[in-house]
Amino acid sequence: MTATISNKDAQQNTADLKTIPAPYGKDVVDEAGNKMSHVIGAGIEQGAAPLRDETLGENLRAIVEKFPSRDAIVDVYADVSFTFERFYNRVLRLASAFVRAGYRKGDRIGIWSTNRWEWTVVQYACHHVGLVLVNINPAYRQHELNYVLEKAGVRMVFAARRYKDSDYRTMLIEAAKQRGVHLDKVIYFGSSEWYEHMHGDIDDLSEYTSQLHPDDPINIQFTSGTTGFPKGATLTHRNLLNNGYFIGEMLGYTEEDRVCIPVPFFHTFGMVIGTFAAFSHGAATIIPAPTFKARETLKAVHSAKATSLYGVPTMFINELEEAHDQEEYGSPYDLSMLRTGVMAGTSCPSKTMREVMDRLNMHEIAICYGMTETSPVSFQTRKDSPLEKRVNTVGQVMPHLEARIIDEDTGETLPRGEQGEVVVRGYSVMKEYWQHPEKTAEAIDADGWMHTGDLGVLDDEGYLSITGRIKDMLIRGGENIYPREIEEFLFTHPAVVDAQVIGVPDDKYGEEIMAWLILHDDAEDLTADDIASFAQGKLSRHKIPRYVHVVDEFPMTASGKVRKVEMREMAPKILGWV
Repeated sequence: MTATISNKDAQQNTADLKTIPAPYGKDVVDEAGNKMSHVIGAGIEQGAAPLRDETLGENLRAIVEKFPSRDAIVDVYADVSFTFERFYNRVLRLASAFVRAGYRKGDRIGIWSTNRWEWTVVQYACHHVGLVLVNINPAYRQHELNYVLEKAGVRMVFAARRYKDSDYRTMLIEAAKQRGVHLDKVIYFGSSEWYEHMHGDIDDLSEYTSQLHPDDPINIQFTSGTTGFPKGATLTHRNLLNNGYFIGEMLGYTEEDRVCIPVPFFHTFGMVIGTFAAFSHGAATIIPAPTFKARETLKAVHSAKATSLYGVPTMFINELEEAHDQEEYGSPYDLSMLRTGVMAGTSCPSKTMREVMDRLNMHEIAICYGMTETSPVSFQTRKDSPLEKRVNTVGQVMPHLEARIIDEDTGETLPRGEQGEVVVRGYSVMKEYWQHPEKTAEAIDADGWMHTGDLGVLDDEGYLSITGRIKDMLIRGGENIYPREIEEFLFTHPAVVDAQVIGVPDDKYGEEIMAWLILHDDAEDLTADDIASFAQGKLSRHKIPRYVHVVDEFPMTASGKVRKVEMREMAPKILGWV
């Protein structure tokens, strides 16, 4: 369970502490003047813009009024583009259709699709009249879909017709039959119903928009839990708009920027770091393809004249290879317009960062660190920071936020340079886990600190290095994967007695999944191929273990707990890497 501190403890911990100016805001120091691992992001007095006290709908309307004829969306794959004025027209038509159909503030609307221009229309139409958008992972299998629809009480879903070998129509029909699922309507992109919504009347919606407040919940992002059951991080207008806005501010966005977003919209990376950071500055968003392909992404950067490009490290590695191939054997891509972007989603190799800066012309690229529950970014590198800090840390605390490194057991703030848990407080912290008050209380303590579960170290200049994770979560290609969920699935195999899952290093994906299995005495050994066959159609592809190791027993502590740390240390030798 996450360590928490009481109000009394917090007051004792901060008693007699003072703050001193820092480039990013303020440092907290003890009585002797020593800096503590407690940093406070810049506020208005340090030159930061004030927090935006408006809804996402109000913000979009202001941007449309300011930049009506500038590009809002360029969907390269669909060969469709929208100015802000034309995009807003579509948003108002869909928002009007919602109201005419009886949907009201707080109703949950699901979206199940890969990246496309329609995704953003649905997103902003929901925000405009206070509907809560529920992001559904395109890779979800039937049981995951059923759970999310029931847990969030989703009434309506907008969906693509399929994704890879998943027939969304069949799966949604099946989900609607489940007890506890109350799905009124499904509209498929490209259908006649979708067409009607895009060309319907625009009504006077002021009665409904006047009821909205920036602190209203507006989005549910489901994150996998260590028990195997996803938790719905519930985010507000204030959370999402401000985080996107300040990310864009630090990237130097203006209406002249064109942001290429190959990362998925259903993640906060694509939705907030992507769309909201761009739109809140009048910048255009470029959709290169429904899912990531290095060639399509660089083609989009070339043809749409992108100034900014996003990705997890794996994406950038593939793009570097594609750019090299084109230079050697084809027509080089024109990447001269690129200047910035974001690398995030997992640990960012310094070598990859340097190559992206040099070879892709992204000299101002930033690393962002955070989590879904903090909307998502808490730390970000600055373009004027020393190169070593830009490639080897996750930067400094964001404006209007504060962060500490604490002792996991006592909750006390540690001195600079000591490793502990990263905790964050401020406007970005989620409202709650949807209908999970006990999980919310575990994650957010009595003083409003979000416990990230990440281990980190703050240096003397306030730069944060992430050194590990308290929880067993691993990150494969930017996807958060929780071993417990996979372990529970492996238990269903008739030959498996016990299962433990760990992450092992991987050059391409950052981490890969390794399963350690104990089998029944009469069972034949299982291979990775056997497990992959067993998981086909039952477990999302990115959760299927790449490596399988069969043992008679697991490394254990004296108290009977499995030592996953030792398993991770043993893995390279078992896999023949050393």
